[in-house]
Amino acid sequence: MTATITYNNVHNFFKLNGYHLDRDDLCRIAYSFIKEGEAYEKVMGDFILDWFDARSYVLIKTSGTTGIAKKIRIDKQAMVDSAIATGDFFDLAPGNKALHCLPIDYIAGKLMLVRALILGLDMDFVEPNSHPKFNKNTVYDFAAMVPLQVQNSLNELAQVKKLIIGGAKINKVLEKELSQVKTEVFETYGMTETITHIAAKKIGEEAFSLLPNIEISQDERNCLVIHAPKIAADAIITNDLVTLINENQFVFLGRIDNIVNSGGIKLSPEKIEDKLSDKIHTRFFVAGIPDADLGEKLILLIEGEKHVISTSIFADLDKYEHPKGIFFVDKFLETENGKIKRKEILQTL
Repeated sequence: MTATITYNNVHNFFKLNGYHLDRDDLCRIAYSFIKEGEAYEKVMGDFILDWFDARSYVLIKTSGTTGIAKKIRIDKQAMVDSAIATGDFFDLAPGNKALHCLPIDYIAGKLMLVRALILGLDMDFVEPNSHPKFNKNTVYDFAAMVPLQVQNSLNELAQVKKLIIGGAKINKVLEKELSQVKTEVFETYGMTETITHIAAKKIGEEAFSLLPNIEISQDERNCLVIHAPKIAADAIITNDLVTLINENQFVFLGRIDNIVNSGGIKLSPEKIEDKLSDKIHTRFFVAGIPDADLGEKLILLIEGEKHVISTSIFADLDKYEHPKGIFFVDKFLETENGKIKRKEILQTL
C-alpha cells in the first residue's frame, strides 16, 4: 500500500455481492438502494453517495455508550489510512472474500465498506441483524461482528478464516467457545474517534497490540492516550485505564468513570464482571450508588425477572468485590447499536 491511495479510488478487485463495480456503478447502486432497498440498504446507499460527494469528510454518529450520541466529522482520507492499517495488520489481500454484517449507521459498518473499496475485497453485504446470514458454501477470509452476532453464529464460523470482534467485551463463556474453533479470532479496541480499532489481540491473550502508525502513552490518571497522526491531528485522550506493557502493547483495565470508590477502596466493575461472566447467564453489570457510610456502595444489576441468586457465584471475588445489593431490571436501556446505558439504568433505580 502507498500513500497515493485516496478516497476517490475504487480498487479494481473490489466486488459487492459478486459484482465488479466502479465508482459510477456504486453510485447507481446507491440510488437503487435508496429508492427500492430494505432499510439497511438505504443506509448503505446514503453512505456511498456521501463517500463520493465533493466533501473531504463524512459525519459519523457516535455510539452514545458513555454520553449523548452525537455526530462528529471524520476525514475520508483518515478512514482510508485506517483501512490500509487494518489490511496490513491482518494480512488482507486484493480479492479476499469478506462478510459485511454490521450496521452502516456506525463507524465499524462504514469502515467495512471502505476497507473493501480500498483493499479490493470481494464483499458480501447482508442484513446487519443478530443472526447474520452466511452465504452457503462460501469461505470468508475476513469478517467483523459484535459478540452477540458471534454467539449466534458459532456453527457457521467454520466458514470464516479470520474474524474481528468489537463493540462490546467478550465474556469468558464466549471466549472459551471461541478457543475451540479453527477460525483466527481477534478482539479489537477502538472508538468512533479513532475510526474504529487501533489495536487488537487474539482470543486468550491479555494485551492488545497496536496497528501500524499508532503510538500510545498514559496521562496522570493512568488512562490511555492515543497518538495517531494519520487518523487525528491531536492526541486522543481516553477514559480507559490501562497498563502499558511496551511501546506497542497495553492491557485494558476498565473505564475510569466506572470506578467505584467504596470506603476508600477503588473497585473496577470490569474486573468484577469478568470474574462473574461465566456464572451469570443473562446480561448484567456492577456499579456504585451513593451510600452514607461508604461513599459508594457496590451493587449488581441483572437483566430479567427477579430470581434467587446463590452466593456461591461470588466465590472468586475478593473481599471488597462482593456486591452489597442485587437489583433486577426487566430490560436494560440500550444505545441504538445495543450497548448498555449504565448511567441511565442506575438513575431509574
